[in-house]
This record gives sequence, C-alpha cells and structure tokens, in this order.
Amino acid sequence: MNTLTMNKTITYKPLNLARWLIWCTFAIALIVAPLIFSKGASLSLLSQIGTVMIFGLSYNMLLGQGGMLSFGHAVYSGLGAFFAIHAMNLATKGAIWMPVSMIPLVGGVAGMFFGMLFGYVTTKKSGTTFSMITLGIVELVFACSLMFPEFFGGEGGISTNRVYGDKFLGISYGPQIQVYYLIAFWLFVSTVGMYAFTQTPLGRIINAVRDNPERVEFIGYDTQWARYLTLILSGFFAGISGGLSAINFEIVTAENVSAIRSGAVLLFTFIGGVGFFFGPMIGAVVGIFLTVMLSDFTKAWQLYLGVFFIVIVMFAPGGIASIIMLNLRLVKFDKFKRIWPALCAVCAAALVALIGVVMVIEMLYHLTLESVHGTTMKLFGFTVDTATTLPWAIAVALLIAGGFASWRTGRTYQQVWGEVNTEIEETIRRAAA
Repeated sequence: MNTLTMNKTITYKPLNLARWLIWCTFAIALIVAPLIFSKGASLSLLSQIGTVMIFGLSYNMLLGQGGMLSFGHAVYSGLGAFFAIHAMNLATKGAIWMPVSMIPLVGGVAGMFFGMLFGYVTTKKSGTTFSMITLGIVELVFACSLMFPEFFGGEGGISTNRVYGDKFLGISYGPQIQVYYLIAFWLFVSTVGMYAFTQTPLGRIINAVRDNPERVEFIGYDTQWARYLTLILSGFFAGISGGLSAINFEIVTAENVSAIRSGAVLLFTFIGGVGFFFGPMIGAVVGIFLTVMLSDFTKAWQLYLGVFFIVIVMFAPGGIASIIMLNLRLVKFDKFKRIWPALCAVCAAALVALIGVVMVIEMLYHLTLESVHGTTMKLFGFTVDTATTLPWAIAVALLIAGGFASWRTGRTYQQVWGEVNTEIEETIRRAAA
C-alpha cells in the first residue's frame, strides 16, 4: 500500500506546452482565416476544405493508423449526408425538431450505423481482400442510390434549404461566413476527437494491428474487433463530414456515395501523408486547390492532379507532411543552411521543366478539344499559335533543358542530403551513447 502511494507521489507529467501551442494556433487560424480571405468564393473554398479535412482525417484512421486500404469510404460520408439532408427537410416541415447546428450529428450517427453494418463484413478480412470488399460495397450502395429514388432522389439528388426555424443569437446560416464557422467548429471538435483516439488503448492497438497482426493475436487481442471498432468510429466522423457537406451545398447526389469520391479522399490523403496525423489536412488543402481552383484555369486539371500524385508517390512516399518534417529536422540540427542552395537549384530546374510540360499539355489540349475555335490560344499571358513550329520548339527546349538541369542538380542535392543526414544520425547516436 505504501509502495503504491510512493509511486503516485513521485509520478510527474509536465504540461506539454508545445502541444497546447499547436492546438491554440490551429483554433486561432480557423477563427482568423475568413477575416483574411473574406470574399464569397474564398469562404466557399475554406468551407469545402474544412469538410474534406474531416473526411480525410477519418479516412486516415483506417489507412494511416490501421493499414486498411478502403476504396469505399465515401459510403459513410455520403449516406450520412443523405440522412442529414432528410433531417433538414423534415425540420423545415416541422415534423421533427433539429437545429442546423446539430445536423452534423445526424450524419455522424448515420455514418456510424452503416459503419457497424458494413464494417462487420469488411473487417472480417484484411489486406487486399478488405480493399476488394469495400470496392464492392461502394458499387452496391451507388447502384442502390439509383434504384431507390424516393430516398436518394435519383440522378438529381435531394436538395434542401439550410435557412429554417428561428434565428439563434442572430445566426440563420444564410450567410456563408456563418456556415464556415459552423464547419470550423465541427472541424476543431472532430480533429480533437480523432487525435484523442490515437492516444487511447484502441488507437495504440490498431497501430500494432497495422504493423504486426500476428503478434497482436499472439498476445491475446482480437484484431478483427480492433479493425471493426476503428471503422465504426471512422464512419462516425465521415458522417459528420457528410452532414456538413449537406449544409454547405444544400444538395446531396449519388456522386456523394460513389467510388470517384472514395478515390478522391484516398488521393488527397496520400498526397498529404498517411504516416502523419496532420497529413490529410494538408492533402485537403492541396486537393481542393487542384480540383476547384485549377479547374477554373485549365481543362487538363485532372491530368495535373494525376501527375502530381504520381510524383508524390515516387519521390516522397510519405507525402507533403514527410517533406515538411524532414526539413524541420534539418532546421532543428542547424543543417538546413547547407542544403538550401542545392534545394533552390533543384526547384529552379524543375520549374523550367514544369513550364515546358505545361506548354506541351495545354497546346495538345487546345489542338484536340478547342481546334474548332482556331489554332491560337492564350498561354502565360502570350498569344500562341499552336499550328506553328516555334511554340512547340520552345516547349520542348524548356522541357529538355529543365529535365537535364534537374538531373544534374538532383545528384548534387542527393549527395548533400545524404551527408547532412548522416551527420545528424551520428549526432543522435553519440547523444544516446
């Protein structure tokens, strides 16, 4: 008894100030962002980023923490969105009482319910079998969305009006900024909830299931139950994302439960970095930028998105988050000053090659899709005639020169990078000795 008392007395857990600082900075950033980007289009973009961040984080509970590559995560988000929009319509008619602020919970509960339903089947297997079953389920739900138009609204989907009921403290959710702050609130709460999950025993076990399921079973844990419970929680947060999406767009269609949307969240999460908790949040920013903003400038945005994804997978498998963390490591050990000249040289060479690639792609797209409107087009502020040889020669010259320069500078960068990281490893080894 005395020993236990002594152990409790001498246990000391210092306050993690860095963690509190990060969370406070995150909250302040969410509050300040619409004050800086106050235009209507910017608020709409921020709202979309917020919903996709929750969606991506919920997906990373499966992929990043549990090693479950799901091709059907949009099922939970989409069905949550459908239930949320029906709840809004019923509330508008006065059939039920449900304020708009609580609508995301309806989506969350629906996502959790279907997580319990489908997850019981999908999590019985792992690896490739799990992935194939999720792919089958998303196709099944998408087919059902067209078979039951009373609930899913057919090809036109279900629409609603988010402005209903009495105002609360002047909030009607008519202005976009009020919707943004609602999304920001749920984003913060959901992020805290999903981060807290990583610190729980279940969060630790699912990491172990990802890394070595045989050993987890050997010490007495049921790996299927660990995967099942994680998927249920993931479905809950995905449903919240769907509910917020229903409020933001005021319409839900069959696309919300399609494999395309499941593939998009997979793409964004990989780009951001599956190995880091905040990786999907970076992926959501980049993904929405590429799909929403880039599509306003070029019809080839899907091609750019695909190429960007391939580049990330080939040269930075850990995603953008891994690039940030590796460079922060250099800054921490005061080594970044040795690498930045080589890094700038590689980036400059890659930029030249990128300009050449963009010129070739845009001119090809114009010739194949817009040739009926003539052979001239606007490119980087210049008028270019795609029927002449000069622009093609410039594009190919930039591509070759940039590619060759990237190859040369890349070798120097790799050499400096290797030397610097070897020194850091040696420093860490000596400190540990």
